[in-house]
Amino acid sequence: MKLNRRHLLASAAATAAITPIRRARAQRPVVRIGIMNDQSGPYRDLTGPTSVACTRQAVQEWGDHGFDIEVTVADHQNKPDLAASIARKWYDQDGIDVIQDGGASSCALVITSIAREKNKIYLSTSTATSDLTGKACTPNMIHWVTDTYMASKSTSAALTKTGGDSWFFITANYAFGQALQRDATKFVTDAGGKVLGANVYPFPETTDFSAALVQAQASGAKVVGLANSGLDTVNCIKQASEFGLVKGGQKLAGLIMYSTDVHSVGLETAQGLLLSETYYWDLNDRTRAFMNRIKPKVTLWPNSIQAGQYSSALHYFKAVAEMGPAASKADGAATIARMKAMPTDDDCFGAGGKIREDGRKIHPCYLFEVKKPAESAQEWDLMKSVAVTPAEEAFRPLSDHACPMLKA
Repeated sequence: MKLNRRHLLASAAATAAITPIRRARAQRPVVRIGIMNDQSGPYRDLTGPTSVACTRQAVQEWGDHGFDIEVTVADHQNKPDLAASIARKWYDQDGIDVIQDGGASSCALVITSIAREKNKIYLSTSTATSDLTGKACTPNMIHWVTDTYMASKSTSAALTKTGGDSWFFITANYAFGQALQRDATKFVTDAGGKVLGANVYPFPETTDFSAALVQAQASGAKVVGLANSGLDTVNCIKQASEFGLVKGGQKLAGLIMYSTDVHSVGLETAQGLLLSETYYWDLNDRTRAFMNRIKPKVTLWPNSIQAGQYSSALHYFKAVAEMGPAASKADGAATIARMKAMPTDDDCFGAGGKIREDGRKIHPCYLFEVKKPAESAQEWDLMKSVAVTPAEEAFRPLSDHACPMLKA
């Protein structure tokens, strides 16, 4: 078709009208975070909506630094095949730059593999398996809050050294539970204790732990180690109370347990229990300040997992600002390398933290004792710190690594 002058002028006018809008959008890059966790199942209270609220708090506090931030949320239902499907869609189709959280270890191990394949970023906050910085480590992942090595060392070693020298484990049968029992067994035996047995139960199908508790009771072990988490841990403790394990002289050890679990169980049942966390709202002035800011936005006060969402998001934003959004979005491994090169500093985990070569974020670990009801001043006044493991000692040393990135 032959174009006349009127057609050319109309086309030029349309182009002129569209171009400024495109330029305006180009001047505002968008960084996209996908939070993938359990929004409806046994780990909902450990992660779920409060994790989302903590990331959004970080976005709000970060403010305007030349790029916009979008947050997307998905429930993987603790199914690794669903986690893989969501991760691929997010990275390939939806422009997600970083996945946070992860939940069940089986899901996290799938996500970290896909992040490496796509050269994207995975910030693992709620996953506990120490394999993420061991045989499954990648240059595209940081493991932020806790892991089975740290929690087992802090809790099981302390109990064994103070007389709890025989153990029986109740273990969730998937990667996380197996890693937790493995690491705890090492610290028990290294401290001179012995493991008398274990009940490995199907996850997430199990809600009745009576058979496991009867077996633990019959073993005569001084300590029953709960190599599980979330609602499973809560149910085990409540049912153990009904069976009279503690009254019978056995101790319960929540190897991976959080303040939200203590709140669910209640002080009357949980009092005296030992557990390890890397954050608690009443640790110091900075943690209390964070709690005051987030309190109006949550029903459950954040545990260390959820605080890790805030902490890791802020550190990621700092790296994006230093590199520039375009460079960061183009190369996930380079962004992780920049994050490793920067010291960490936030109200939840404090100043002077760092991220090691294997992707392990390190910080102190606190051993807490659950308060008696008479010691508590209010609903979330749950625990008191009884020991601190320094950051450099809390996690698996690099000299003991199994991370392929560190092998010569």
